[in-house]
Amino acid sequence: MLETLRKAFKIKDIRNRIFYTFLMLVVIRLGSQLPLPGVKGEVIAEWFASQGADGLNFFNAITGGSFEQMSVFALNITPYITSSIIMQLLTIAIPKLEEMQKDGEDGRKKIAEITRYVTVALALIQSIAMAIGFGRSGYLDKFDALHVVMMVTCLTAGSAVLMWIGERITEKGVGNGISIVLTINIISRIPEDLMTLYNQFIKNAPNVGNAIIAGLVILAVILVTVVFVIILQDGERKIPVQYSKKIQGRKQVGGQSSHIPLKVNTAGVIPIIFAQSILQFPVVIATIMGKGNGNGIGSKILHAMSQSYWCDPEQPIYSIGLVVYIILIIAFAYFYTSITFNPLEIANNMKRQGGFIPGIRPGKPTSDYLAKILNYIVFIGAVGLTIVAVIPIFFNGIFNANVSFGGTSIIIIVGVIIETLKQIESQMLVRYYKGFLND
Repeated sequence: MLETLRKAFKIKDIRNRIFYTFLMLVVIRLGSQLPLPGVKGEVIAEWFASQGADGLNFFNAITGGSFEQMSVFALNITPYITSSIIMQLLTIAIPKLEEMQKDGEDGRKKIAEITRYVTVALALIQSIAMAIGFGRSGYLDKFDALHVVMMVTCLTAGSAVLMWIGERITEKGVGNGISIVLTINIISRIPEDLMTLYNQFIKNAPNVGNAIIAGLVILAVILVTVVFVIILQDGERKIPVQYSKKIQGRKQVGGQSSHIPLKVNTAGVIPIIFAQSILQFPVVIATIMGKGNGNGIGSKILHAMSQSYWCDPEQPIYSIGLVVYIILIIAFAYFYTSITFNPLEIANNMKRQGGFIPGIRPGKPTSDYLAKILNYIVFIGAVGLTIVAVIPIFFNGIFNANVSFGGTSIIIIVGVIIETLKQIESQMLVRYYKGFLND
């Protein structure tokens, strides 16, 4: 990693891209500190602290604390992420969008443009809901049309600006713009969370021995989780592919060997985000509207859907929500993989190009073989994702460690860092090839 960065800084173009990305990240963190006009920031911070982790900690983590501080970037990049997921699903459901996606660069640009419009629409809807909810709860200086419009405008504009910054990082920076914006937000919360763990388990420990043990346990859990995520992200099954030899003119071409890389974690972090969104959305809405704090059946259902009540030895009944969460992760892993990887299409493309898997007949047998292997791999990846997601929840429930980062955050951070380094290496390789050709 360090060697890659050291070599990258020796190439002027890549060095400029890294500096450009760094400046954009500085702009993001500055914008995350700008208070939203017309909002009682201190009152909202007190309200947020009183809510604990009821569905808001993860949302606050991916916004880099902007939501808790109620800055102009409070919505952050979440509308764009939601919009991208919606467009991916619609691409499978709507033939015109699927055709557009296969229409080369022009088609992808059109889909990107539609994604931007959907992002603004989602940001508008979310900001209106927040403005009305906070206004009715007395968190605005004045609950009138002017203050609502001002809050909606600022929140929508802030989300649009972050989307623009993400695209600029992709174009002029090191790539992975939206992912990098999301990652820097999560990383910005880690020092505060580590300080919370320090104060809770080390500083307030009854003696030095317990403090040392607590520190080692915290460090071990974080390191094991990170190493496990790295293995999960890099793990893949290579399916060998052999291409038939052909006669073109007087020459014999083809006959080369290749492989199809099937990643163990095919769906990435998407299944966890899907599962969390389904469970947390009602909790977040109820929290903003001031509901769900009673002892009725509705409140108990909301508690079961909230991660802050899972793995609590004093209230084990609420851990039913954890079981539902695990089932959703596995189900969405299969669902998302099925819409992003089509074994039949891969098999047909191989057949047209004269390729085949040794020992497997081309066509449907190849498709069935790929589907069978993929089902095994997806299950292993889903189980790995579940382990990573549940480890922090378990420790939070048993030891009441109220932190915002968890398995999802670590998967995002590690995955984006690995992918960004790979992109930097590929850019360096392109520069070396260009230099070789120029010579």
